[in-house]
Amino acid sequence: MDAATVESLERATIAAVSPAEVLEIGGWLAPLDDGPIGRAKSAAPLSHHLGPEALTEIEATYQARGLAAAFRVADVPGLAAVRAALAARGYAPRQPTVMKTGGVAGLAALTDAPGEVLAVPTDAWIAVFAGDGFDPSEARRRLAALARAPGALFGAAGEDGRIEAVGVATLGHGWAGVHGMRTAPASRGRGLAARVLAGLGRALAAQGAGRAFLQVEVQNPARRLYRRAGFSPVWTYSYWR
Repeated sequence: MDAATVESLERATIAAVSPAEVLEIGGWLAPLDDGPIGRAKSAAPLSHHLGPEALTEIEATYQARGLAAAFRVADVPGLAAVRAALAARGYAPRQPTVMKTGGVAGLAALTDAPGEVLAVPTDAWIAVFAGDGFDPSEARRRLAALARAPGALFGAAGEDGRIEAVGVATLGHGWAGVHGMRTAPASRGRGLAARVLAGLGRALAAQGAGRAFLQVEVQNPARRLYRRAGFSPVWTYSYWR
């Protein structure tokens, strides 16, 4: 992936979770936030060919604001020196996550029965996003951050008038992003997530969006659905804390 695409994707990734403040330090984006979203409070390099020279300044910036320094670093050869320097400072990689890219058209084509798209989340939508299996307080804080993101749209799908699956889409820096995909535990395995993605894909296409990204933890079975939508992994990253 070329350098300009990496940079735009990293900028879009952080913009989607609307941190309280974002600084640029020595070729890194340093989002400063005390919320529950890792991307909103972990520094990320804007290039996949970068050394560790800025790490001390980044650490000091977080500490000056009373925040714990954290880093989101791709597992690519050009960042090997960064990972080694973090390990030497006592950081360890956690939560391996796959960055995938694809097209809005692939989302839209997942099913002929797309879900609904809302401009703002309803109480029923929020009940799924913050429902069983999720910490309600943390979920609401995550939702507040996503709702502040540029062009946020809220997908929903279910049966008999119920909302049973939800997701969020954002727009920024030339990318559509998919976030917060959740299905009520009792409703899983019925294709509702595909309907959410298809609805969001069609709404994004109507706004002229083309390329899209999403992030999924390595062990998440939803990776199969994203492959169906034509999304391919471009790198894996971990949070160094």
